[in-house]
Amino acid sequence: TRLQDEHDSIATTREDFHVLNERLQQTSSEMKMVEQDYQISEQDYNAANYQYNETNLQLTKQQSKIATVKQELVFKENQLNDLHQQIQTNSSQLTEASTNIVESEKALVGSEELLLELMLKKEEEEKKLNEADQAYYNLRNALQEKESGIRLKNKSREMVEHLLSEIKDKLNDLKLNLAGMKERLNVEFKIELDEILDQERTTDTSLEELQATSDRMRKRLENIGEVNPTAIEAYTEMKKRYEFILEQKNDLVDAKESLLQTIQEVEATANQQFLDTFNKVRENFQRVFKALFTEEDTADMILVDPENLAETGIDIIAKPKGKRPSSITQLSGGEKTLTATALLFSIYLIKPAPFCILDEVDAPLDDANVGKFTNMIKQFSNNSQFIIVTHNKQTMSAVDVIYGVTMQEPGVSKLVPVDFRSLN
Repeated sequence: TRLQDEHDSIATTREDFHVLNERLQQTSSEMKMVEQDYQISEQDYNAANYQYNETNLQLTKQQSKIATVKQELVFKENQLNDLHQQIQTNSSQLTEASTNIVESEKALVGSEELLLELMLKKEEEEKKLNEADQAYYNLRNALQEKESGIRLKNKSREMVEHLLSEIKDKLNDLKLNLAGMKERLNVEFKIELDEILDQERTTDTSLEELQATSDRMRKRLENIGEVNPTAIEAYTEMKKRYEFILEQKNDLVDAKESLLQTIQEVEATANQQFLDTFNKVRENFQRVFKALFTEEDTADMILVDPENLAETGIDIIAKPKGKRPSSITQLSGGEKTLTATALLFSIYLIKPAPFCILDEVDAPLDDANVGKFTNMIKQFSNNSQFIIVTHNKQTMSAVDVIYGVTMQEPGVSKLVPVDFRSLN
């Protein structure tokens, strides 16, 4: 009986197992269907979520565009109001300008009439001036002719005066001889000459000959002519004008000499200042060149024409150790760069500029020379600000602020600044 019960229990358990197994299979099938539904739902959810994000992004963009459009609308409205005010202002200014134009046209008509009248007066005055000039030239020519005549007459008068003087001298001689003769006649022959002269004249010279001689002398005096009484005044006036023009000429000559002297002084000062500055730059160039190279390297600056400092050229001589180049073009790219840098900094030691822009000057330099270059930049950065375009990492690491330029989108550059001072 107990065995029968166990057997029944086992049979019942088997039936329950079959039922549970069927349920399990059914449940597994349902689970597969649920998993399929879950995957489909998850895909739908992901698609919906993606769509939501896209929609939200579009909404954000649209809201940003709406805000931008609103700002532009406000700006345009303000612009429109400003334009209305400007139009009103321009209208009032246009009205005022129109009124001014009408008044100006009226004034212009009056001015044209006045100008025409002034031009007529000017023509009349020019005509009078031309007539006065012509009269002046005629008077001057006449004056020159009169002066020439006066000179001739003066010369003739001088000749007559000289002749009269000779006659007077001869007369005096004759008087002396006559007195001597009177004395001799009185002493030697006891004859009074005055008594002989008082006697009746028995000379062979006729009165007509004496009259003819007198007429000839009178005609000579008449040929000399009369003296123009105004010639002296005209001569005095021309002499004053000549002295005035001569004084102006002397003033111009003095001004020219003074100006030339000033130019010479300025040139002398400029040449001296240039020479002093050149000597200082030359000393600095030699010192900076050795700092960038070695103490055994030499460099110099030589004037091509020391006698003409205003137009002289300057030769740059750079001789690194072990090289004797005949031209600076025979140096390497790095040596030429360091030489140019030394020249630049030697000038900066005289008068530093507030800004200095260097475009990839460190490109031909090796690491050791880049270090010398950056050290020199740091020394001079106390007085000047340096802006360096470079691709060298060592140079970038030595600066205070770096500005990187990148292109995230084609045709659009973006600036990325990094301040190393704040990091330090």
